[in-house]
Amino acid sequence: MAETKRQVPLEKIRNIGIIAHIDAGKTTTTERILFYTGKTYKIGDIDAGTTQMDWMAQEKERGITIVSAATTTYWTHTSQSSAGREDPYRINIIDTPGHVDFTAEVERSLRVLDGGITVLDAEEGVQSQSETVWRQADKYKVPRICFINKMDKLGADFLATVKSIEDRLGANPAIMVLPIGVEQTFKGIVDLLSRKSYIWGSDQLGAKFEISDEIPEDLKKQAEQYRHKLIEKIAETDDKLLEKYLGGEEPSVDELRRALRQAVIDYKLVPIYAGSSLRNKGVQPLLDAVVDFLPSPLDLKEVHGINPKTNGDEVRKLVPEEHFSGLAFKIQIDPHVGKLTYVRVYSGKITSGSYTYNSTKNITERVGRILLMHANTREEIKEAFAGEIVALVGIKDTATGDTLCDEKKPIVLEKISFPEPVISLAIEPKTKVDQEKLGFALKRLSEEDPTFVIKTNHETGQTIISGIGELQLEIMVDRMKREFGVLANVGAPQVAYKETITKETQAEGKYIRQSGGRGQYGHCFLRLEPKPRGEGYEFVDAIKGGAIPKEFITSVEKGIRESMENGVLLGYPMVDMKVAVYDGSYHEVDSSDIAFKIAASQALQAAAKKAGLTLLEPIMKVEVTTPSEFMGDVIGDLSAKRAQILGTEERARATIVLAMVPLAELSGYATTLRSMSQGRASYYMEPSHYEEVPKNIVEQMLAKSTFTGRVSAQ
Repeated sequence: MAETKRQVPLEKIRNIGIIAHIDAGKTTTTERILFYTGKTYKIGDIDAGTTQMDWMAQEKERGITIVSAATTTYWTHTSQSSAGREDPYRINIIDTPGHVDFTAEVERSLRVLDGGITVLDAEEGVQSQSETVWRQADKYKVPRICFINKMDKLGADFLATVKSIEDRLGANPAIMVLPIGVEQTFKGIVDLLSRKSYIWGSDQLGAKFEISDEIPEDLKKQAEQYRHKLIEKIAETDDKLLEKYLGGEEPSVDELRRALRQAVIDYKLVPIYAGSSLRNKGVQPLLDAVVDFLPSPLDLKEVHGINPKTNGDEVRKLVPEEHFSGLAFKIQIDPHVGKLTYVRVYSGKITSGSYTYNSTKNITERVGRILLMHANTREEIKEAFAGEIVALVGIKDTATGDTLCDEKKPIVLEKISFPEPVISLAIEPKTKVDQEKLGFALKRLSEEDPTFVIKTNHETGQTIISGIGELQLEIMVDRMKREFGVLANVGAPQVAYKETITKETQAEGKYIRQSGGRGQYGHCFLRLEPKPRGEGYEFVDAIKGGAIPKEFITSVEKGIRESMENGVLLGYPMVDMKVAVYDGSYHEVDSSDIAFKIAASQALQAAAKKAGLTLLEPIMKVEVTTPSEFMGDVIGDLSAKRAQILGTEERARATIVLAMVPLAELSGYATTLRSMSQGRASYYMEPSHYEEVPKNIVEQMLAKSTFTGRVSAQ
């Protein structure tokens, strides 16, 4: 039964994600969708810890989403359900986290989705993280619908939220519904296209609702006015409709729906819906909108990639008849089945027990089993087709962002880009037994989360873990304890500084060792040039006339990379510089890889010391929401933290202060803000960029490090 039902026609598949700011109601909305589509028999509640999608112990305890969870469900359009004529639509949903610390989960989900639902809080409007996820969705060209949630909340304002979508997101909203009532009187919506009212109230769970042709008296005039605007907006995206409309003829509802669907797929319009997920109102029309307006794999037609052998363009049609291609977008460690590799199948099909080719790494992997996931429960299936999102068991070396495909027709799909870590802490095992378990746990966790980076400081022997935020590192340490049984001591969080140069310089490195028998000889000249912020490191081989043989050039680069990794000024990694090896010499017998590596390392350190070394620090974009009476104190405090205040705006009954603040100044900020505002202000922050640290602070840090160095030497 499951096998045949799964095989719905491609035009009836929707791969969607739910994205939003913290606490806008993503998981609650997903739980309602699962209930109304019959996937669950009981509504999950975040506060009670009974949600399906937030299944990890840490998610249930904290009431937040940490990992994106995938599920598959089926929906029959409201207009069809009574007639029972149609096969249901298959909807694959990914519920993503809102906290910026888990931004990798959002990034990787958006990369493989065909459409998205952006959930907004009706009182707060567009918040910082809503903006961030919106830009992420823009990057991957994901068509989306907006759902203005929490219409029953005090201060909810539908039209003000629509205005903030226009102003802050630069989107072109198409208002599809008007709310009936607001705050505690909110009870339903008016669908503008069909001129029908949807009223919830008789059924506590919201599964039953009344559809009526009567629009409430007080809304009639406004509904006609907004319907007129909606038709105008849709007609403007379609030449034929525009001609008809300008000729004084109103297009039919079906024509308008078709044109709106195309406009959504082409990113010209964003349909706006309203409701209250927690109060079980307004979710069914949202599901109808997913079916009506978000694209199926057929609408997106094809996926582009590169042929790894020829570097030419490769195209795959998104149909099961094509050669197989898929993108591994998430790795998850499951206590029961081991490593799960989540794959979005773009074209062709994949069968359990078969072999597949990883074109990113040029290796062959065996697919043991294929699972259809529902959060952390699973159903085994024999094969997966184009348009599906499944988890593969048995894949060993495939990482996030790798392409799996048919070896005869290789293709490498666009990878997923992840932000750099900005905060790190030292971790050490409590006992010898924990030592081995720690290495295993860290390796497994870093496979799951590409923004979780592990390094070993060879001088101190410490293990340093880095990530996007304190919450992410805290959760990782907690998972090590619970899932892998590792007990560890953890240091205080440290800012992930970087070093760079400000001037162009050159230097020579020479390593000669003579000690009975074969000696060591390596000699090179390096030139260093600064690069613009965020452009990373570039190595140039500028050797003329074989002054250094080709086989030693890679050793030179290795020596440079290792020295940059360990830094020159204060031991932080070096970035944003171009290093060219332009001259040198070698010895027929004594030259070796290790000698050139050491020579390059010496040359880099000598050149860097003359190149105006400076430190870079992560700057955070901070948004403080505070009652207006504390605004002066908040701004004063931020200014004392070297903040650059970008501006303030009034929203509902609060003031929002936007600022760029160095991460180093924000330790313990939550406590400071609470005591300053009688516990009434809150803040949100996300990494923005790296900037130079002021000279006086660099000097203080240098003085401190020489002092601690002297103390430890004594």
